[in-house]
Amino acid sequence: MSGSWRVFDRGAEWHRAPRSAWLRIRRGERDVLQFNGPVLELMTDSRTRLDRRIAGLGPDILAPELDTAKVLRRLREDDPTRAIGDALLDQRIVAGIGTLWKAEGCFAAAIDPWRRAGDVSDEEVLAILGETRPRMQASAVDGKQDRFKTIFGKAGRPCPRCLEAGVTSLIQVRGQGDDNRRTFWCPTCQR
Repeated sequence: MSGSWRVFDRGAEWHRAPRSAWLRIRRGERDVLQFNGPVLELMTDSRTRLDRRIAGLGPDILAPELDTAKVLRRLREDDPTRAIGDALLDQRIVAGIGTLWKAEGCFAAAIDPWRRAGDVSDEEVLAILGETRPRMQASAVDGKQDRFKTIFGKAGRPCPRCLEAGVTSLIQVRGQGDDNRRTFWCPTCQR
C-alpha cells in the first residue's frame, strides 16, 4: 500500500498541500482524505460483489463482528514458515491491518513479529487481534492513531515495557516480507 488516509475535523488545516489529496469524503463534521495513492478505484455495490480482489479479502478487522475462526483458518492454511508479522499484513488472511498496527499489535501482545506463524498459537494470534482491533476501531472513529504509537517509528529508543521493568533494551527496525515493510519490535520482551 502507498499513499495514506487521514481524518480531519471539518475546516481544519490539512498537513499537506490540498492538491495532493485525491479524494475527500465528508461525513458529519469530519473530512476523510486520501493522499498520494497510485491508483484510486471507485466501485458500485454490484461491482464489488463480482470483484475477485474483494472476494479474496479476509475478514475485516473493523467489521462489527470479527470472524476470528475464519482468520485462524486462513492463517493456518497459509505458509507456516512465514513470519507472523508478515502474515498479519496479508489482506487475504485479515483485511485492514497495516504496518503500524502490525507492529503495535505484536508489541502489545508481547509476540515477536519474526516468529514463524506455525509457531504462534491460536491464543497468541487472538491476543494480537484483541490488542489491535479496539485501537483500530477508535482510530477509525476519530482519525487519531498517533496516540497508539508505543514503538512504531521509535527505533533506537528504549523499549517502554523493558524500561519499566528496569531492563535496557532498544526498539529495533527491519524490513519484513516480500515488500520489505518496516517492522518495529523489542528483541527482549517480545517472544
